[in-house]
Amino acid sequence: MNRELIFSVGDLLCALPLDDVVETIRPLPVQSVAGSADALLGVAVIRGLAVPVVDTARLLGVDAPPAQRFITTNPAGGPLAFAAGAVVGVREVEPDDSRPLPPMLGADAVRLVSAVGVLDSRPLLFVRSDGGVRAAA
Repeated sequence: MNRELIFSVGDLLCALPLDDVVETIRPLPVQSVAGSADALLGVAVIRGLAVPVVDTARLLGVDAPPAQRFITTNPAGGPLAFAAGAVVGVREVEPDDSRPLPPMLGADAVRLVSAVGVLDSRPLLFVRSDGGVRAAA
């Protein structure tokens, strides 16, 4: 089983591989960047670095209140932060690789979500912490 950081985005549950997570922090001020993709909230200074902050709710096409947490990762392309709701915890869960991604997921969501699973009778979206997100942002 994979250890995943489980977090909310609106009413959805999402998972990031725990090994890919650098930290979770309270949201910091974000400076918008002219001409950037809609899915990019902007850039925040985190631990002295300018880090792109992805609007996870917009990528998933859901309404969500303002972010409660930033979840930072450090893929090969450099640090990235996900604007997220509450962090639910760490769980050992597996994606259901036998099921394709739901066709109603938009193009941005398909780039963000690598697989779908179930956690406590709720759908669980496995989020890419690497360049798949960066390409969508």
